[in-house]
Amino acid sequence: MHNHSFNPDTLKKKKGKEEGKSWIKYTAGPGTEDTYKGYSGDDVDPEEVLAVLQESITLPLEIPSGEEVEDIIWSSRIRLATVVPGKEGHPDTITVTNSRYQGRVSFLGPSYSLHISNVTWEDSGSYEAQVNLRTSQISTTQRYNLRVYRRLSEPQITVNFEISGEGPCNMSLTCSVEKAGLDVTYSWISREDGADTAREGSVFSTSWRPRDNALSYTCRAGNPVSNVSSRLIPAGPFCADPGYPLEKTSTSFCLLAKGLLLLLLLVILAVGLWYIRVQTRCKTPRMKTLRRNRMKLRKKGKPDPSWA
Repeated sequence: MHNHSFNPDTLKKKKGKEEGKSWIKYTAGPGTEDTYKGYSGDDVDPEEVLAVLQESITLPLEIPSGEEVEDIIWSSRIRLATVVPGKEGHPDTITVTNSRYQGRVSFLGPSYSLHISNVTWEDSGSYEAQVNLRTSQISTTQRYNLRVYRRLSEPQITVNFEISGEGPCNMSLTCSVEKAGLDVTYSWISREDGADTAREGSVFSTSWRPRDNALSYTCRAGNPVSNVSSRLIPAGPFCADPGYPLEKTSTSFCLLAKGLLLLLLLVILAVGLWYIRVQTRCKTPRMKTLRRNRMKLRKKGKPDPSWA
């Protein structure tokens, strides 16, 4: 590391921009020979980086060609790690100072980009890489904004419908994703006459009659890292059978099925009682005959054959 001694009273400060980066140049006054030029990065928007929860992400770092790196300091609100490249075949010296990243970070050569594995919600936020160059004695700063999202699961559909007399069946379809998180968009896709029609929003309302085309609907949900679709939702079956509304609705069909089941149970019970009664009547004359025979045998003094 090169040490520079400056007298604050002799420094002149000049601001400017160079190649998309802001820089501050300090020039020593008369009698000194040192000049220090550093890129502050204050006027440059941070690079947006998207990460997937529990997956890996790399923050790319650029090193000017032909420059020798003194060290790199990575920070996220507080210092995260310091990287000192090895000289003449010696290994790099890497010191991770933030315990929350222990065992989860590595630095990919040759630019020492920051690689984070098993990304968590807490990893989101601002990052900064300060690169100190030995060759030109320049210090550059690159900034990042890391946003973490979850991969979306299959959307869940809730169907509500209302039948009003002989009018149409009014349907309301609601699309949702479990643990969706932020920046989730929803849209409904319907296909009619060979063309897809899209409607934005998680709730979609429509009406349907038995004579209408049998439309099906699909919900699509998306966030910056994933896009998913639901299964097809047909409109007709949720409202009624083909005879709706002239014959019966799906509600009356359920009531009819329950009534038939109850009638069947009553018939089975009646048949069972009849069978038990018939068996009882058949056994009664036989028991009477057996008793008469036993009495006759006793009068004659002969043993009862049933006790033999």
